Amino acid sequence: MLRFFIVCIANGILFGMLDGFINANPLAQKLFTVYKPIAKEGINVPLGTAIDLAYGLIMGLIFLLIHEALPGDSGIVKGLVFGAIAWFFRVFMSVMTTLMTHKVPAKTLVYVALTGLAEMLIIGLVYGAFLRPVNI
Repeated sequence: MLRFFIVCIANGILFGMLDGFINANPLAQKLFTVYKPIAKEGINVPLGTAIDLAYGLIMGLIFLLIHEALPGDSGIVKGLVFGAIAWFFRVFMSVMTTLMTHKVPAKTLVYVALTGLAEMLIIGLVYGAFLRPVNI
């Protein structure tokens, strides 16, 4: 149980760090100017941290719940598959919705899709490398 909390909290922190890197780098800032008219001036760091930690815990729980159903013999493969599934539901569907409903340049959507894929694969890899279901 302690291992679960350590891994999930670490992944929550990693989530926040990756989001910061993905969204605050110069290329992202240039690509995301399309959102400037509706973007907030700053972010609520305590709330964002709490949300990322919650994501880390919830995603870790989901990973363990579906662990046996994920393809692959190793935790690494299962983690990568989990990351790809999370990317589809978290990032890809959002990008497709944005494509259909907003005037956002294709290069911005491609950036979001690709960086989101990298982020979810990294997050999944950590779960796969360090979490194992407990046999009761």
